[in-house]
Order: sequence, then structure tokens, then C-alpha cells
Amino acid sequence: MGDDPAVVIDRLTVHRGGHLVLDAVSCEVAAGSVTGLLGPSGSGKSTLIRSVVGVQKISGGTVEVLGKPAGSRPLRSLIGYLTQAPSVYADLSVRENLRYFAAVLGTAPSDVDSVISAVGLTDKAGALVGRLSGGQRTRVSLAAALLGAPRVLVLDEPTVGLDPVLRRDLWELFNELAGRGTTLLVSSHVMDEAERCSQLLLLRDGRVLAADSPAAIRDRTDTHDLESAFLALIDAEQVPSP
Repeated sequence: MGDDPAVVIDRLTVHRGGHLVLDAVSCEVAAGSVTGLLGPSGSGKSTLIRSVVGVQKISGGTVEVLGKPAGSRPLRSLIGYLTQAPSVYADLSVRENLRYFAAVLGTAPSDVDSVISAVGLTDKAGALVGRLSGGQRTRVSLAAALLGAPRVLVLDEPTVGLDPVLRRDLWELFNELAGRGTTLLVSSHVMDEAERCSQLLLLRDGRVLAADSPAAIRDRTDTHDLESAFLALIDAEQVPSP
């Protein structure tokens, strides 16, 4: 991992619909890491991710990515973003979708087959996206996010609805990408996926309970698994319900 963080968040505060969603969150994402953003539904994970990508209106604080304000024009070709909802066209084939996005991004046409292979959809390259399963459509969206070899990859619940074998394969891909220098911020509410990350941000009720490696968090809480560690942190912090 690099010495300088890829993402720096300082006292990030977000209100939505009159409710406080992120409460003065401060944390960093190390360059070249697979950083897991873990927490229950409603903890603010998607809002934090949207803030990093630069598409969330914030109430206060700052977010910098690769040394630039989140959402600034120079970052557009440097960040890949996977939303929870599939972001591809149902009436186009897998390859047609990716050729279109490659043209929009100005990436090499050869990238298309490379990212299709990376997400395990080579045998579905000619299939209409509308005829694919939900998990397969998620993989097409992930392939689109991989186009152009972004320096930062932001993935919002990328393994929801996927079978255990595919989840394992995707986490292996995430770690391979990090090994080649890509920084990944991956949200999940599944605690067993946390062990596959090099760093963790544990979020609850819009606050960061811990930001460290899985081993350090277990040591800090004197627990043997991360689910127990998360519960111990909640008990210790005595975070009130909204």
C-alpha cells in the first residue's frame, strides 16, 4: 500500500430529508488497499460512498480523492463506481453495453473483452442484459466500472445476490486489483466479507466506530471474529438509536 492515503474524509456531515445521516465522519482510505465499509442497513454506507464519488450534497466537512476535491472534473477518469442498482441497458448485450461505455470513457476497445473475462461473463458476452440473472447484471455493471483501469474503485454492495463461489472469485479479483495498485472501497453488510479486506471502516448510525485492520479490531475488542468485535464496539460506545 502507498504511503499517502487515496481518500481523506474530514468531519463529513450529511443531512438527508431533515435527518442527520453522517455525523462529522473522519477517516482515510489507504492507497492500494481493499478497504471494507461495513455496517448494518441504514448506517450511512451508501451516503458515504456517494460523497467519495462526489455525487452527494454534503452539509459540512471535506472529502478529497487522490488529493483533489471529490467530484472534481480531473477525477472523472480516475474513479470507477458501482452502484447497488444495475447501471447498464437491458436491451443491449453484455458486449454492446461495454463497448458503449468504453466509447464514452475513451478507453481502448481491447478493454471490453478484458473486463468481461475479469468478471466471469465471457460465455454471456453476446446475451441481452435483460435476460441475465440479477447477479449477472451486477457483474456487467462491475465490468463497466473496471473499464479504463481506474485508480480508485468504489463498489456499493457488489456481492449482493451472488452465490458463494462467485463472491469468493470477486473478492480474489478485488485483491488482485489492489496488488496492482488500485484502491478499492467496498461496502457490505456481510461480516464474513470483512476478513477479506486489508482495512475496515465500521459504521453505525452515521458514525465510524473503528478504522483499522481486521486483526487490530479483533485485538482491540478481545474477540475472535469481526461480528463479535462489531457488537463489542457498539456496547462500548453506547451509541444511541436515532
